Amino acid sequence: MKTVGRTKKVGSAGRFGARYGKKIREKVAEIEKVQKRRHICPSCKMEYLVRRGSGIWVCKKCGGKFAGQAYYPPRVI
Repeated sequence: MKTVGRTKKVGSAGRFGARYGKKIREKVAEIEKVQKRRHICPSCKMEYLVRRGSGIWVCKKCGGKFAGQAYYPPRVI
């Protein structure tokens, strides 16, 4: 079965279709866009930090594990 490309405007929130309202879908898409990209690791300063779970961030390069916010990693100082 071929999937229909309906996510150009709403991104990852396209899976919800016409449900839940436009504002909610936009907020979900914005949060997921931030949480799914790579972030800068606080210890090795490289862009290899990925989210493993709610508030758990792991660096693919140095193997460091950090606690941060649910959708945003710990801040690099």
